[in-house]
Amino acid sequence: MTATQLAALARTTGPQSALRRFLALDAVVTGANGVAYLVASGPLGRLLGVDAGLLSVLGAVLTAYAAGVGLLASRPRPAGPPVRAVIEINLAWAVLSFLALALWLTPSTAGAVWGVLQALVVAGFAAVQYAAAKACQGRVE
Repeated sequence: MTATQLAALARTTGPQSALRRFLALDAVVTGANGVAYLVASGPLGRLLGVDAGLLSVLGAVLTAYAAGVGLLASRPRPAGPPVRAVIEINLAWAVLSFLALALWLTPSTAGAVWGVLQALVVAGFAAVQYAAAKACQGRVE
């Protein structure tokens, strides 16, 4: 992704602003997902074909993670190591989501579709965050 494409996607010309916006969007989407899992684990569990207890635990983890990412996004210049951690956690989440669907879970059709879609969204967050971080720092290791 070029700097121009990244800037257009983030609707800003500054790489720090782009990075902060992508982190903030990640925090909002992840937080909404986590809260939904927490407050509606029973109905969502039935719809997705996933244990409500698992959704409650995931909801708590996602909500806490979203708060941390939101805090990072609120910084004028998010530090490199925490940004790299967010990118790596997002990539791990995406991979684990696909593995869980293939090896451990037996979701409903809606659950399988949801699992794939959320994994792709999280992988997308990692990609744009990586590109924005790279634009800010020259490179991300």
